Amino acid sequence: MMIYLDNAAGSHPKPHRVVTAMAEALSKYGANPGRGNHEMTRKTADMVQNVREKFADFFGVGDSTRVIFTAGATMSLNMAIYGCLHKGEALLLPGMEHNAISRPVAALEDAGTINVQTLIAAPDGYIDLNAIRRACTSWPRPTLLALTQGSNVCGSVAPLDEIGEFCQKTGVLLLVDAAQSAGLIPLSMKKTPISLLALAGHKALYGPPGTGVLIVGEEVLLSPLILGGTGNKSEERNQPDYYPDRLEAGSLNVPGIAGLGAALDFVKEIGIEELYGKTMTLTNRLTEMAANISGIDVYVPNQPKPRLPVLALNIVKHDPAEASALLDSRFGIAIRSGYHCAPAAHRALGTMEEGCLRFSPGWFNTQKEIEKAGIALAKLAR
Repeated sequence: MMIYLDNAAGSHPKPHRVVTAMAEALSKYGANPGRGNHEMTRKTADMVQNVREKFADFFGVGDSTRVIFTAGATMSLNMAIYGCLHKGEALLLPGMEHNAISRPVAALEDAGTINVQTLIAAPDGYIDLNAIRRACTSWPRPTLLALTQGSNVCGSVAPLDEIGEFCQKTGVLLLVDAAQSAGLIPLSMKKTPISLLALAGHKALYGPPGTGVLIVGEEVLLSPLILGGTGNKSEERNQPDYYPDRLEAGSLNVPGIAGLGAALDFVKEIGIEELYGKTMTLTNRLTEMAANISGIDVYVPNQPKPRLPVLALNIVKHDPAEASALLDSRFGIAIRSGYHCAPAAHRALGTMEEGCLRFSPGWFNTQKEIEKAGIALAKLAR
């Protein structure tokens, strides 16, 4: 029986209600929402709107039309970065970014479109708030700060409230990558000044892969990344200028959206505090076991700081890829090894040479599985 500890890559298993909602959508909501005026397309459009409103309510958005369905956090982040930056403007990276941010930014920089300032995070993966303050008030002042709220490598959590307030005062747009944190840490655009919020459906929100959301703040007007059919204003030459149609060209992933709505119901029913509490209890136990094993380097802060349920480590005697393969073949434990699509984080942690192992418990893991993982680490280290 596999012990799945790779929930930071994608949560598994999915709640039964998610599977049921997606299967039902294939027959019940088979039409294309917004295309036509027959009964099924109206019912499909109503279902999509219902999920849109659920997300608006959950993340503190006053206008549900600014909840945009995407193919995942990567698409959401690309839409935000390409949509709000213009030639000659500057962007600030705090230093713990996923490639979903780093690569589109690099493409714009290489094309000579934007200027980029990249900070270096601390060796424990936490960003320097004072360095961000200095960068936001220096010349050229950034138009956009692209912030990863929770690291997918070591679980460090950025001080979002402080950064949001500072960006609001200085007029810097704040893009938050909440791919890892949404579903574990409370997020409200009513309480925290966030300009753009990118969400992944398949991680701690327990939704299906290939689903995501971009929430666009009221002060932001994004240029569309993809142009095409919207079902409305089809006679017009240009993309509609209103949300969500402005950013939702093409057919929506109706079964995925149905599953995403069911997943959000699951998260709301259990509650973020309970989801975070259980997964952090499991992570802390595994961290404690690993830290007491000779020959294992654990990458966690030396003092209590906000963290996500992610544990990064290396076994001194084993290359991470080799260790991951051995955990799978000998012990049936599924984890992630390598660079986790986040070289910026590894530069901060000092693990750029070979990356590291990442354990990420989820809601459906058990204490017994964690104990088995700790024992497996001890055996490999010996």
